[in-house]
Amino acid sequence: MKSLSLKCGVAALALMVAGAAHAGKSDDTLNVAFTKELENVDSYFNSSREGVVLQRAVWDGLVYRDPVTNEYKGNLATSWEWIDDLTLEFKLREGVKFHNGEEFDADDVVYTVNYVADEKNGAKTQRNVNWMKSAEKVDKYTVRISLKKPFPAAIEFLSGPVSIYPNEYYAEAGPTGMGLKPVGTGPYKVTEVEPGKHFVLEKYEGYHDSPKGQPKVGKIDIRTIPDVNTQMAELFSGSLDLIWQVPADQAGKLGAMEQFTVANESTMRIGYLTLDAAGRTGEKNPFTDVRVRRAVAHAVNREALVAALLKGKSKVISTACFPSQFGCFQDVANYEYDPEKAKALLAEAGYPDGFETDYYAYRDREYAEAISSFLNAVGIKTNFHMLQYSALRELRMKGGTPVSFQTWGSYSINDASAITSQFFKFGSLDDSRDEEVRDWLDVADSATDPEKRKEYYAKALTKIADQAYWVPMFSYNTNYVFTNEVSYTPTPDEVLRFVDMSWN
Repeated sequence: MKSLSLKCGVAALALMVAGAAHAGKSDDTLNVAFTKELENVDSYFNSSREGVVLQRAVWDGLVYRDPVTNEYKGNLATSWEWIDDLTLEFKLREGVKFHNGEEFDADDVVYTVNYVADEKNGAKTQRNVNWMKSAEKVDKYTVRISLKKPFPAAIEFLSGPVSIYPNEYYAEAGPTGMGLKPVGTGPYKVTEVEPGKHFVLEKYEGYHDSPKGQPKVGKIDIRTIPDVNTQMAELFSGSLDLIWQVPADQAGKLGAMEQFTVANESTMRIGYLTLDAAGRTGEKNPFTDVRVRRAVAHAVNREALVAALLKGKSKVISTACFPSQFGCFQDVANYEYDPEKAKALLAEAGYPDGFETDYYAYRDREYAEAISSFLNAVGIKTNFHMLQYSALRELRMKGGTPVSFQTWGSYSINDASAITSQFFKFGSLDDSRDEEVRDWLDVADSATDPEKRKEYYAKALTKIADQAYWVPMFSYNTNYVFTNEVSYTPTPDEVLRFVDMSWN
């Protein structure tokens, strides 16, 4: 019924196309849809992909990594050097101003780093900032960042999620004020925020000579539209110019129509099941037994999910990281699809008739339901709960969930510390609480010898797979659909870059 409904909907909407005027180009406004509600525009107080997209448009970091060449370039900093294993010194760019006219200098870097590095201030993704100890001003355009311990991935993190905020404004506004009236140095300034629903960005005419490049589109109008069929309807009618994260079947239909461009690109995001091995939801929950966790791994046909649902550039993943990331060891236990073996493992664990469990997800209902069907088929009867991302994250942070379908894009950081260490070092989202894994990751995260880092990531990832703490599923791809008046080439890091868009 769903497929028939979609076909009928597309056919009906196609009749509207001939007369539809794409208002975007005529008034230099690119109309974009977000699927997921963004809880707070302040980039340190959300952990969603939509937040990353706005972060890269509105704010800058000290360093920029070219998404094509992976070369590090100076952004708010013009140069940097390691003073020792625990100290980075940056020479800052002069003449940069924030959107509110505040001058950028060392005071802004010091205030931002010292604020977000303090765990009491509650940055949502601690892994992005908790490697920093503090920052100090050397002179107006020189600053030093001190690390808690050696952290070889520091430049990679400084090129991604560590944005610099205006010290005077942020001291007064705080995360709440920054979320309502964001102020950065980025290529776009925010002129309107309706929390969770509507964001308007305008080209920042005073943007500095950044490696991001200069913005070409005058205004970006973003609305939250959770339903993809509604997004498609608005794309047809001309009230949207670009949608993304479009499911493969819809993207294929749109790609057959001359007025749209469909671009498919790989991403660093992986989908996985996290299982309550630590007993956070109760010491006797079935997932504390490794045989049950391995049964789950054998129950799901990951190849079929990729072939039937994800398509594009997605692939099966067997380890708790993305293959391109530094330290992402691949030679780990791989659980082939074997439902009979899954049933035998459940029986061995004392569940010959299976058991019932709550099962959670926050996105991609079709994928989550398909996984649920595989689990049901071997006797793991799932009570499926679909929650908003922020609600499920808070539930997991406070008390955990027995099993949930999760995804993580690593903030597009090409280092295993951005995912494996995020979830396996006893943080609030660690469902395994394995001391040995934690200790190995501590070594991998801080060793200055690259080979030693690889060795200890391999130890941790091997045990994570052997114990089936996670059941990695697949990597994601993203379908971007836009009108032929829009020119855009996506990058494989899942960052929607408005600064790279222009009109044809």
